[in-house]
Amino acid sequence: MARYIGPVCRLCRREAMKLFLKGERCYTEKCAIEKRNFPPGQHGKTRKAKLAGYGLQLREKQKVKRIYGVLEDQFRRYFEAAERTRGITGVTLLQLLERRLDNVVYRIGLATSRPQARQLVRHGHFLVNGKKVDIPSYSVRQGDLIAVLGRSQKNPTLEHAMEEVKGRGIPAWLTFDPTAISARVASIPTREQINLPVQEQLIVELYSK
Repeated sequence: MARYIGPVCRLCRREAMKLFLKGERCYTEKCAIEKRNFPPGQHGKTRKAKLAGYGLQLREKQKVKRIYGVLEDQFRRYFEAAERTRGITGVTLLQLLERRLDNVVYRIGLATSRPQARQLVRHGHFLVNGKKVDIPSYSVRQGDLIAVLGRSQKNPTLEHAMEEVKGRGIPAWLTFDPTAISARVASIPTREQINLPVQEQLIVELYSK
């Protein structure tokens, strides 16, 4: 599956907010937003664009794509699936993205960032309901049990991540057992439980044109 492999700090600077793409670095003074909170590029410091209409809608879409690490074609497929599902399209879109296995691994604190979680999933470190799953976009369902493969439980990356993110909290729609290093999907996340500063309705308006 295609993925963005360029510099990620410029993505945060373009959106003028922390997207938490570099793990623990994002919580230190080394974060690009802390040092250079202006858009990337030669004219970044002097660019003062006033966004309205399409510009606002586009920025919201780009923001969500970059947070979850998906490219345009895949993101459009998520939107089309949300549109076919009963309910509020924008909220359903976020729920589909939030239920990605790599996002769940990140949310339960087994990775310091979603890109790292994606890599760990691709390397086959996780089981879903007892079966190894190495597809980052795998969509978990209510009641699913996500566990670390036996031989991976002493993986230094996982141990470091658990220590690093300790105390940041786990969303209410997930339960985590630190002893067994496993998590269960207690429910489908509600909009209130998806703690993202985005206006999903603008994305719906953009794709509905």
